[in-house]
Amino acid sequence: MKIALTIAGSDSGGGAGIQADLKTFAANGVYGASAITAITAQNTQGVQGVAELESSFVALQIRSVLEDMPVDAIKIGMLSNSSIIKAVAEVLTGYPRIPVVLDPVMVAKSGDHLLQPEAREAMLEHLFPLARMITPNLHESGVIVQFKVHTIEDMKKAALAIYEMGVSNVLIKGGHLEGDAVDLLYDGSEFTTYRTQRLTNKHTHGTGCTYSSAIAANLAKGLQLEHAVKYAKEYITGAIEHAFPVGRGIGPTNHFFKLYQK
Repeated sequence: MKIALTIAGSDSGGGAGIQADLKTFAANGVYGASAITAITAQNTQGVQGVAELESSFVALQIRSVLEDMPVDAIKIGMLSNSSIIKAVAEVLTGYPRIPVVLDPVMVAKSGDHLLQPEAREAMLEHLFPLARMITPNLHESGVIVQFKVHTIEDMKKAALAIYEMGVSNVLIKGGHLEGDAVDLLYDGSEFTTYRTQRLTNKHTHGTGCTYSSAIAANLAKGLQLEHAVKYAKEYITGAIEHAFPVGRGIGPTNHFFKLYQK
């Protein structure tokens, strides 16, 4: 069985972060390992607190996994601060052959900030060059490129700008667009669009984590990048379509919807 490693924060509500990543790996036929960067007190209504781990211990977790297991892909999520970012980059520099999917988690769906402002530059400098793909949403893209991203044309401009920052492939997620849910992939030479009809289900907590983890799982299985995104898009669409209410707020996607289908 192929192996994927998630480097991300813990969501006590189970809908996002490493919990969502590990569920996604399992649902897509990949063994999941994890390195926790921060612990959040979080539920469907918001983030009540964040406790960051020491960067040296984050690095130790990653080394512990990579020195023992033949990891086939790595997904990076919440990193929280520049010290953790630098520590993660230092370790991964020694493993250049493992494809890295970087989900630049900056703000939770509830509006709570999950990346300290000064960490943006550290992420651009230390992690962007190591990533096979970066998967920002519209808001995160705007933070990275320093201009508003509201339309597909804005997404193209942002993708070009992010590519120039040293990222091999850029997937801008258009979940917050009006109309269809359109994601845009730029590989340095051409754009590829992935379009699905917008779903009305409001339970979308952890969507970004789940989508990027599905891409990482597909890369771990040896799929070409375009197909890794295509099948991940189909998976996340199904997970949203079959999502259900948990708690009093925005519930999680249904990671194992295929298992429970009649």
